[in-house]
Amino acid sequence: MRKRIIGWLVLVPLCAIILVFALANRHTVAVNFNPLVAVAGDAPGYGVPLFLIVYAVLFFGIALGGIAVWWTQGAHRRSEKRLARENERLKAELDAARRAPAREPDPALAAADELV
Repeated sequence: MRKRIIGWLVLVPLCAIILVFALANRHTVAVNFNPLVAVAGDAPGYGVPLFLIVYAVLFFGIALGGIAVWWTQGAHRRSEKRLARENERLKAELDAARRAPAREPDPALAAADELV
């Protein structure tokens, strides 16, 4: 419950700040993907609102971070799958051992039990 409250206390103001930023930066800026050309009024490029550029960069960063996390957790997922397969194999082996008829007691163990 505490996480949920803290999430709301952080998320609502953050969303409000992002909304105010988007409303304040509606003017278009020239986007040029050639770093060797100086930005001028006659330079080829695209006129895009500034907040769209910022949102696109944020989205790209979040997506790239998600891919990186997914990639680094690959070893953990593989080991978890291996352990799940081993767990199922051991459960099946235990069930087979429980269903198997009891073996005859070992004569040496029976003799040792008689001594006690």
